[in-house]
Amino acid sequence: MDGHRMIMWRTGDGVRLRARSGRDVTTAWGDLALAGHHLPAGTVLDGEAVITTEDGRISFEAAQARAASSPVRARRMAAQRPAHHIAFDALQLPSGDAWPRPYSERLAALLNLLAELPANTPLQAASATTDRDTALTWYNTTKQRRRRHRRQTHHLPLPSRPHRRMAEDPAC
Repeated sequence: MDGHRMIMWRTGDGVRLRARSGRDVTTAWGDLALAGHHLPAGTVLDGEAVITTEDGRISFEAAQARAASSPVRARRMAAQRPAHHIAFDALQLPSGDAWPRPYSERLAALLNLLAELPANTPLQAASATTDRDTALTWYNTTKQRRRRHRRQTHHLPLPSRPHRRMAEDPAC
């Protein structure tokens, strides 16, 4: 996906959003934190915050701009283009830790949980299918987009490789 990866925690008294780095991003994604109050306490979801353009496409640039915004600017951006949280895993459910369970069970629990939310909530499950033809269509569509993106950016300079010592010891 082309969004901002985050964990959504619904606690007994609120909602916390954390980036993959562990940084608290609740203020940048306040509209999603507000929507997270529809979840039952004790829920932890893994997913991505995405923002769509007028034509319905997901905008990586818009998501990154929102993630890097001040709280005031993030609220203004949210009013112009609300975000969606696309969940792809339930790490914890009100009944307890879901992580040890097989993914198929966690996914079923996630779908059941999200089905009980109000229809207009920006919290939704990632698209998934067991139908081979549908999966191939999705794969080929994203493959074409990746090719277009490469053609548009192939002239950009590549970043230099990290020094071998830095690659082996990130403390350098």
